[in-house]
Amino acid sequence: MTTKAENHLHPTEPKWFAVYTRSKSEKVVHRLLSNKGIECYLPLQKVTRRYTRKIKSYEIPLITCYIFVKIVKDQYIPVLETENVVKFIRLARNLIAIPEKEIDILKLVVGEGENVEAHMGRFSEGDEVEIIGGRLTGLKGKLIEIQGKKQMVVELDNVGYSLKMNIDISLLRRVI
Repeated sequence: MTTKAENHLHPTEPKWFAVYTRSKSEKVVHRLLSNKGIECYLPLQKVTRRYTRKIKSYEIPLITCYIFVKIVKDQYIPVLETENVVKFIRLARNLIAIPEKEIDILKLVVGEGENVEAHMGRFSEGDEVEIIGGRLTGLKGKLIEIQGKKQMVVELDNVGYSLKMNIDISLLRRVI
């Protein structure tokens, strides 16, 4: 008995999906998709590197090899045909849409200017917490580890990544 794969693509209602790109080509894919008129989002973070004789700032992807597209069913093939696009990210065999609120969370996190790193994987331990101050107010996740007074890990289920960020512990509240 085979079960049919779930597909969240809709003919008229655009939904967010994660797309896997070739290494170091996220910005190119973003530009190419935008030129095709496809709504896409590439979360970038600013990184400053110190060299012997100079300091240089870069914008690098928060999640390497990922870009997010908001598409309807007819745009699926044009996205796949885009240069440097490898595949759509699936959970098992299912093409699952990412909730708009998780994309909004990524936008908030990147806009916050905090030191953020992406970590692959899922976590099962720790307290459920909510941020109660700043631009990330309302963001919920699992508190995985406290290092000093500021380290917190927030897990975004449908994206498949966790975000590790510096958050003042006084801005956290345990969700009961």
